[in-house]
Amino acid sequence: MSSKVYHRRMRGMPLAALFAGAACIALSPIWVRVADVGPTASAFWRVALAAPLLWILFFSIKTNETKKPGLPLAAALAAGCAFAGDLAFWHWSIQYTSVANSTLLANLASIFVTLAAWVLWKQRPSGLFLAGLAAALAGTAVLVRASVSFSPTALLGDALGVVTALFYAWYLMSVKSLRDRGAGTLALMAATTTITALLLLPVAAASAQLSGQALLPSSAAGWLTLAGLAWISHAGGQGLIAFALAHLPASFSAVGLLLQPMLAGAFAWLLLAEPLGALQCAGGAVVLFGIYLAHRGRDGR
Repeated sequence: MSSKVYHRRMRGMPLAALFAGAACIALSPIWVRVADVGPTASAFWRVALAAPLLWILFFSIKTNETKKPGLPLAAALAAGCAFAGDLAFWHWSIQYTSVANSTLLANLASIFVTLAAWVLWKQRPSGLFLAGLAAALAGTAVLVRASVSFSPTALLGDALGVVTALFYAWYLMSVKSLRDRGAGTLALMAATTTITALLLLPVAAASAQLSGQALLPSSAAGWLTLAGLAWISHAGGQGLIAFALAHLPASFSAVGLLLQPMLAGAFAWLLLAEPLGALQCAGGAVVLFGIYLAHRGRDGR
């Protein structure tokens, strides 16, 4: 292999990692839907099974990040609490509404981050961001309208998807704070995943007791489903995207953001035979366009 071909392939690796990571994460609602445990239990196993793998990677892969100082406990706890809320509400949202709706609404988090910065730190958003916000809200209204014909519980699932976005926005702000303090990617992922698992364990146990849903899988296939959720979607997907964004311009994060709900809807259609109506597709397209505009407006482009 010539040197030029080698370097060209190496340059293409981050972009390939971004697409692969988005696909891995887009599979997560499929694992959740087919799991034979309750939604909160699947959220717990998602992080509990991923945490050992992340710690193994952290101690095995020697990079400059492994030499950085430890994570501030309070900030790491805040990130873990936010991520626990994000996963718990999202997994319940997936049970009640369509995969496409739950994933699209959860991705409103990027808009909530900018709104929080506006309210808390007086960082006035640009006109482009406000246009994106208006488009995203209009698209959300269309999605909610489409949910009426999906199932009687779909509106509740949509509401839980919006709550998911609020918790995910909190998580993103917590992670940014930790990254600004010098936290490494693997250390951050391993620590917050572990804290999230510890927080979700009693919640999952209580939920199983109250709802009668299983906490433990009943078969080997059930454990494989949870392993796929933890190792492919959580550890693999998050790790690939973290690697990609470390080597790509910040603008490419919008690509990953837009790919995930599109792929999740496609996977649900192909693997779960979940229909995508014209109204839902139109609302989803408007939401995605709004998120894209808001992302560009947030970055000042």
